[in-house]
Parts: sequence; C-alpha cells; structure tokens
Amino acid sequence: MKLEDELGARLFDRLGRSVRLTELGKTFLPRARAVLRELEAARGDVVEQKDSVAGSVIIGAIPTVAPYLLPRVLTSFSRKFPQVQLTVIEEITPVLLDRLRASGVDIAVLALPIRGHEFESVPLLTEPLFAVLPQKHKLARRRSISLKDVRKEPFLLLRDGHCFRESAVAACDRARVHPQVIFESGQFSSLLGMVGAGMGVSLIPQMAMDKKSGCRYVSISDPEATRTIGAVTLRGRSLTRASRSFLSLLQKSAD
Repeated sequence: MKLEDELGARLFDRLGRSVRLTELGKTFLPRARAVLRELEAARGDVVEQKDSVAGSVIIGAIPTVAPYLLPRVLTSFSRKFPQVQLTVIEEITPVLLDRLRASGVDIAVLALPIRGHEFESVPLLTEPLFAVLPQKHKLARRRSISLKDVRKEPFLLLRDGHCFRESAVAACDRARVHPQVIFESGQFSSLLGMVGAGMGVSLIPQMAMDKKSGCRYVSISDPEATRTIGAVTLRGRSLTRASRSFLSLLQKSAD
C-alpha cells in the first residue's frame, strides 16, 4: 500500500484472502478515523458556505410602492436569510435609474414600462386605479364612475417627478378630462388627508387604499386605468446569490 510505503511500516498482515491489522495498524486506526472525520466535517463546512446566502443587497423603490409592498417582503427575507444585510433607498424613478447605472442599487422596484435598453425588468403585479372621494360626495356610493363624472371637481395629485402622476394624468387624458389641480404632494397619505377633509378628489393605486382615511374609493370604469409594478436591474450585470434570492422572494410575494 502507498500509505505503508510512506510510513515505512506494515499496517496490515495479508494472509491469503484475509487481511488483519498489525499492532502498528491498530495504533494507527483511531488517528486515521479522526482524520477522516475532520475531512468530512471540513467538506460539510465548504458545502454549507457555498450553499449559504450572505452579503448585502441594496434595494431601491419609488415612494408610491415602498411603504406598501416592501415591508412584508423585507421581514420575510430577513427571517429566511439573516446573514444578508438589506439596504432600502426610497427615491423617484429617475434617481433610482441613475443609481442602477452606477451600481449603487442592485434591484429597483418601479412602475413599468421603463425607458432604456440598458435595463431589464420583471413584472411583479398590475393593479387598478381608484377614484378617491370625500365620504359625503354625491358619487361616493357608486360602485364605478367615469372620470368625466368628476371633471369639474378640484383635483389633488402627486407632484411632477412621481411616475404615478403620469398614470393619473394618462387616465384623465383618456377620459378627455383636464383636471384642475389645486394641491400637489409627494405622499399618498397627504392626498388622502386632504380628500377626507373635503378639499377635492384624487386618484390612487389599489395598494395605497387606506380604510382609516375617511375617504371613499370608487372603481374607475376605464379598464386601462392600471399601473404595473416591476423589478428592474441593469442589463448585463451579474446579480449575487443574495440579490437573486431577494428577487425570487419578491416575485413570489407579489403573486
């Protein structure tokens, strides 16, 4: 045996078809077993390290999505992958796209479509838009309305720079409504507070509906009054295992 040659000692007595340990072999056997156990443990450590998910993931999200979609996903991911450090950046779409280009964000959760061939997007969900009315509004008990029904009302919308404003204006354009905007904000909560106080009407996506706001939410009869949310990455950039795991969980959570 090669091992015997290296040790310069006989470990086995070979008697015909039988093999027995020599006295030296009996002394060597416990050490050999210990070495094999250490080797197996080391192999297990390598496999576990290779299969574990660790590192960091930087997630960008627009303000009209971050507080509604992300909390549950972030909590679930952190419980499943405690070794991954998550960082969340809440910004408007142009800023997040710039950060994607600069590799300052790994995955951005945005409203689709996104302009630019340098990006790849995965749709997560499509949700309808709702008209938001004061509770005592004459149309508040309707199951559905056209935006023409509220064309003379004062409108409260997100300010320019927020992609949802484009969705709201596009819905008004399809209904040939030119909204009289009297209040602009960067947060849905501010819009809902103003509508609840009777200042006017607004439009919001389904995920932003808040039953405690004192408002009424009425479906819009326009089937195109929707928005699609997707996960956007930089084309050609390889995602880490941690980033891929987060993207997978994000897709499952949005189903």
